[in-house]
Amino acid sequence: MNLPLNTPIWETGNWKKLPPVAGPLGADVCVVGLGGSGLTAIHELLGRGARVIGVDAGMVAGGAAGRNGGLALAGLAPFYHHAVLDIGQERALGFYRATIEEQARMREATPDCVRVTGSLRIAVDAEEGEDCLRLFESMQSDGLPVELYDGAEGRGLLFPGDMSFNPLARCRSLALQALERGAQLFEDSAATEIAGDAVIANGQTISCGAVIVAVDGRLDLVLPELAGRVRTARLQMLGTEPATDATLERPMYLRNGREYVQQLENGAFALGGFHDMFEEEEWTHESSPTDEIQGLLESFLRECIGTTARITHRWAASVGYVGGTLPVMEEVRPGVWGIGGYSGTGNLVGALSGRAAAVAALGGKSELLQLFQQPQG
Repeated sequence: MNLPLNTPIWETGNWKKLPPVAGPLGADVCVVGLGGSGLTAIHELLGRGARVIGVDAGMVAGGAAGRNGGLALAGLAPFYHHAVLDIGQERALGFYRATIEEQARMREATPDCVRVTGSLRIAVDAEEGEDCLRLFESMQSDGLPVELYDGAEGRGLLFPGDMSFNPLARCRSLALQALERGAQLFEDSAATEIAGDAVIANGQTISCGAVIVAVDGRLDLVLPELAGRVRTARLQMLGTEPATDATLERPMYLRNGREYVQQLENGAFALGGFHDMFEEEEWTHESSPTDEIQGLLESFLRECIGTTARITHRWAASVGYVGGTLPVMEEVRPGVWGIGGYSGTGNLVGALSGRAAAVAALGGKSELLQLFQQPQG
């Protein structure tokens, strides 16, 4: 099968495309963005009895949701002890426990796409080793699952409940499930106008009572009001053919999470990182891989992983970053809720943001929504 360049390793080419919006429509809530967070919001809305329409400028999970490393790591973007310092122990613990609950929901909703593997944080130097010990002590004192680790990969921490998964297959499964539950979903339907009572998508009007903009990368373009808080970055990855000369039992990340790798069930490797090595160039809305970072990834593959497996995929994705600990989850315009800025860790936190936004869009209340809405500090 010949797939286009900049295609993630997760792509099979077997997706049957959904139609574009072709006429005026109406719903209780319109969700803009059919990635993991948007689809989770749609399922939450459906579970609360809402009529839902979802639109995407491209295809289901065509952005970072289907182009990431396939790791479902508990917690917020900063490590737990850093989150405690920033937003307080009670709130950081609430979020960490909520991500563990979301892991269980992932296993239940898409069991064929998910593996409970655990994950490793490996220290690359003494400074990171000391930070691992501080993280271990903080998590252990609050009753969170973590173990000291010393193995072939190096020394660091083991998080036994973390998971690896196929992000594109999972989103497509969620989309099909949403269609079966009565949602209306449309691809190739860019939202050019967004207000609390209507979305113009593919030139057609979708009347609604509220809108959730579930876009991570390029959120600053879709909702310019957030341009000062959310910044789009390019993250790059590569993938290999099934390897016969190296084995990695569970996903691993190094340099405080900047590099990350997992081995798929068929033996292939998927890895990414080195965004910080060319940081100014990588703050961009462009989403094509570059020779410089791909070269670093290839060296990491050969020297750290130790495999000669042929590289079959090179790709990139746009991801939203925020300056603080928490992502965006707020009413940006009257009746328009924006979510994004997951700082590279959106697989669980993005889903939580989608659930919280769904509750908020319907005027409801929940403990999760309260976590997002409390002021920082």
